[in-house]
Amino acid sequence: MAMIKHFRRSRAGFTLVELLVVMGVFVIMSAVAMPRLAGALENYRLGMAIREVERDLQAARVSAVTANRTVRVLFNCPVAGQFRRVEVLGEPGLPDARDDVTSRCGMAAFPYPAQDDNPLTRPNLDGPLHSVAQGITFSGTSGIEFRPDGTARSDAFGGSITWADIPVGGVTATLTKNTKTRSITVNGMGRVFIIRP
Repeated sequence: MAMIKHFRRSRAGFTLVELLVVMGVFVIMSAVAMPRLAGALENYRLGMAIREVERDLQAARVSAVTANRTVRVLFNCPVAGQFRRVEVLGEPGLPDARDDVTSRCGMAAFPYPAQDDNPLTRPNLDGPLHSVAQGITFSGTSGIEFRPDGTARSDAFGGSITWADIPVGGVTATLTKNTKTRSITVNGMGRVFIIRP
């Protein structure tokens, strides 16, 4: 008889006190896990952004070599957190109004995809305008230029764009979101490396 009463009581369900204790434990665990989850999400977004930049840099180098044209990847183009791959229209190293950063970053004058399929009219190698996750900014260089032989040049931030050979140690572009950073390095031979944290 005692066993039957015990069986009936155990099938009756949970008491209100038991449910409140379980909910309290859940709330405490959630409060502890949320900052870690937010940090993990921030790391994930930063990692995705650095891989997107790395892919575009690799694509620019391949385009430069296969088409025998100079191709640039411009950062913070036209605003912070955006970048674009563009074909150099004038003579590399010489000023050309068509290669002005403000006009090349916008999609109005140089849309993607190109307006025609004619390989003789340029640009044919421009890419889309990319936006990284909100709050991510670029620093270290305003652009990387890949020449037809695969070598690279860069431009350090500082107002006017002046392209120069990359030093032996390479040039680093850093993506920052709040206190977290990820970096990507390009050496003078055009090799692209993501720096592991």
